[in-house]
Amino acid sequence: MRILLVEDDRSIASPLVDGLRAAGYTVEHVTHGAEALSVAAAAVTATATGATAADLVLLDLGLPDMDGRDVFRHLRTARPHMPIIMLTARGDEFDRVLGLELGADDYVTKPFSLRELIARIRAVSRRAGATPAGETRAEHSETPGRQTIGTLTIDRRTRRINVGDDEIHLTAKEFDLLSYLASEPGTVRTRIEILEHVWDAHWYGPTKTVDAHVASIRKKLGTGAWIEAVRGVGFRLEPPS
Repeated sequence: MRILLVEDDRSIASPLVDGLRAAGYTVEHVTHGAEALSVAAAAVTATATGATAADLVLLDLGLPDMDGRDVFRHLRTARPHMPIIMLTARGDEFDRVLGLELGADDYVTKPFSLRELIARIRAVSRRAGATPAGETRAEHSETPGRQTIGTLTIDRRTRRINVGDDEIHLTAKEFDLLSYLASEPGTVRTRIEILEHVWDAHWYGPTKTVDAHVASIRKKLGTGAWIEAVRGVGFRLEPPS
């Protein structure tokens, strides 16, 4: 698995690169937002030609040349399905929620342990369909099959979403959330259940990040009628009437 690390503090980056490589990852390190965008642009070309591009990005928000959130937006546009984990010294709830509402797949506050970061990388990779370092494909498999609900089609093998003939581009987290709701159409899923299945069984962050992701999915599907909010409980997915 190839990781792009965007971190300007070399005292953090150097041991992190060494630790990730020792854990079996291939790591490319850049220190500026512009470099990250250049690598992402090259990755788009590499993907189109069949070459190997980064599978996941570790993105520091405190970069010297650009706001990390702007870098995130550009990366998400260039590679919509590539998982992005935000790294930042900002630890208050507002910044965590903001990062997740932007569509980050996870958010790690400095200081953190290498073990914790690798655990988060593995969890995000599994949800995104990649094979984490140290695992074989036999140890990691996605739910096979193609599901159709009304005009909505979910292909879990290719992680593609279509409404009618239109392909809908979701982030990795949005895909997992929609796929989870679609696993039992009409069933109400509580916010806690969604967080435990889509984020982490030991999630301790705010539940309103679920609402932010649902709002984004509704917008991309073209109507809010696909996902109904059940007041005080959670959400369910059903074809619009």
